[in-house]
Amino acid sequence: MALWSLWLVAGMTVAQPAGKDSMLVYIGTYSQRGSEGVYVYRFDAGNGTLTDTGYRGKVASPSFVATNADGTRLYAANEDWSKPQGSVSAFAVDPATGALTLLSQASAKGSGPCHVAVAPSGRLVVAANYGSGSVVSLPLGSNGEVLEAADLVQHEGKGPNPKRQEKVHAHSATFDPTGGRVYVCDLGIDKIMIYRPDEQGKLVPNAPAFAAVHPGAGPRHMAFAPNGRFAYVINELDSTITCFAYDAVTGALTEVEHVPTLPADWQGSSTCADIHLDPSGKFLYGSNRGHDSIAVYAVAQDTGRLTLVQHQSTGGRTPRNFALDPSARWLIAANQDTDDLVVFSVDAATGKLTQQGQPVKVPAPVCVRFAPVKP
Repeated sequence: MALWSLWLVAGMTVAQPAGKDSMLVYIGTYSQRGSEGVYVYRFDAGNGTLTDTGYRGKVASPSFVATNADGTRLYAANEDWSKPQGSVSAFAVDPATGALTLLSQASAKGSGPCHVAVAPSGRLVVAANYGSGSVVSLPLGSNGEVLEAADLVQHEGKGPNPKRQEKVHAHSATFDPTGGRVYVCDLGIDKIMIYRPDEQGKLVPNAPAFAAVHPGAGPRHMAFAPNGRFAYVINELDSTITCFAYDAVTGALTEVEHVPTLPADWQGSSTCADIHLDPSGKFLYGSNRGHDSIAVYAVAQDTGRLTLVQHQSTGGRTPRNFALDPSARWLIAANQDTDDLVVFSVDAATGKLTQQGQPVKVPAPVCVRFAPVKP
């Protein structure tokens, strides 16, 4: 049976067959300027075009979304600041159309949950609560539904930046390549906290329990190199990327270098947001909000060190998040403050980006997630 997508033409919904290069893309948003929750798009990797399916996951401020390994379930951090505690939502995904069906919601046990990660086992979700500076683990039921929290760990401390590091601010949770540890970047204390979830979902401190970045850096998001030797952290506050050597046996991170994400002559205000490596590990990408660009680096495979290749404008304001498609031929950036998505082609030899087509309007987009490609 052919896959079918919904194309919006002159205000009408028209069924069209999805091509062999078609894949699903989920867009997390803030509940602002008419946003309807999680948007479901279809992306044509043959020509780099995005098409709105018309499907929505209608929950409050799904600011970050993640899927399980086979793409049958989607999880969203509901960063709803109108409530003392945010939540995490679970959706079933129709594999043919991408339509989302809400399965359950559970409290994140903290304020401002801004990031979620699904354990490789598919039995646990971990969320970072920015507002309260805590990390929560939520078991998953037999149908993929999110259950009540198994554990909540409260971070403590503050950093040297009095405006942004007045207390702890957990900003992301990332599982390592082994799946046995989760790394939580805390912007407020300049640390990446390391935990080992047990069978019950308890977050047991690793030994070592954390890795530090330089004072005032403000670690935000993290990515592991495909070769399993290095990890990279993008630092929001001082616009840098820290390269770490990664020890898969102990979980330790040892700093190799940190590099700026902005041009040397940049004089304006800017903060970093998202970071990704391409599947080959040869190129790394990081987003600048203010400079409104993607910084592109070549990665030395033996040392992990970075060499700047390009600063590419995202064609809009405040690129909070972006994603590479599974083939790494395309990159989609979400410009939060201009309400648009912009598609870029990726040069396989150099990693350089080139904008393709016109921006696609989506209200307050803050996360881009490609569905896993089926074998």
